[in-house]
Amino acid sequence: MTEPHVVEPTAADVLAAGAVLWRPGTHGVEVALVHRPAYDDWSFPKGKLDGDETMPFAAVREVAEETGQAARLGPLVGDVRYAVAEGGKLVRYWAAEARGGEFVPGRETDELLWLHPAAAAERLSYAHDVRILSRFTEMGAPASVIALVRHAKAGNRSQWDGADELRPLSGSGQEQARQLDALLGLFGPDRIVSAPPVRCRESVAPLARRLGLAIDEEPLLGEAAYQYDTAGALARLRELAAVPGVTVACSQGGVIPGLVGALVAEARMPGIDPDDVPAKKGSTWVLTFGPGGVLVAADYYEHPRG
Repeated sequence: MTEPHVVEPTAADVLAAGAVLWRPGTHGVEVALVHRPAYDDWSFPKGKLDGDETMPFAAVREVAEETGQAARLGPLVGDVRYAVAEGGKLVRYWAAEARGGEFVPGRETDELLWLHPAAAAERLSYAHDVRILSRFTEMGAPASVIALVRHAKAGNRSQWDGADELRPLSGSGQEQARQLDALLGLFGPDRIVSAPPVRCRESVAPLARRLGLAIDEEPLLGEAAYQYDTAGALARLRELAAVPGVTVACSQGGVIPGLVGALVAEARMPGIDPDDVPAKKGSTWVLTFGPGGVLVAADYYEHPRG
């Protein structure tokens, strides 16, 4: 996959988002195609952004509107660009797991088909969608996902009299935590782990409360332990990656670049410099693993709104 890993809208006159929606089938993965009567074409569910909506939220919303399915986002698959009346259009596609729902034919989409990828490639109306499908097929359905979050903004260290591990989020950090709740929820977390500092736990607390999930403490994801046992921290991350489903893990700025850098170097992932891994406060690395714990995608969400 050679698409940019930074999940930010690129300059275009029209921005849209969609998904390769998949589900387990009898003989492997099936993907969803929708028929649009206005164009008499077959494509993936997609649509334009609403107002100040960001791309991952638009992708999930459009899937729901066009297929009736709730979707759990996975890795970024790629971008498609083409000309429309308003100028240049950019459509960004994610892989997304179908999590249930019912299709109701409507004005925008009147048919929904679930097809194996080879049959879907024959049915798709546009070559650029076939290329997106090919990228999805190369990655395969995720075996597991880790959303590795750097904690939100905390109060000024110089103005805090207590132990640094007890330093809480600032007001702006609390707002980032609320934004992270919405963003991380798109990925359908099954479990949440956190480094010991209060600011890490507080960054994922809104998400944990809303989903009714416990926050398990993971000392190796904290800077205090990581500086003495980097190998142990990486091994622990691999253990989390071996657990099926989606894990949200909140860590710190002195830990995340090293862990992500080691994984992408081993996977020889293009477009990411393992020696220069960004990790802004409130940012998230979505790490997607295939069978055997092989890293197949690493997408960086710089802002907590996506």
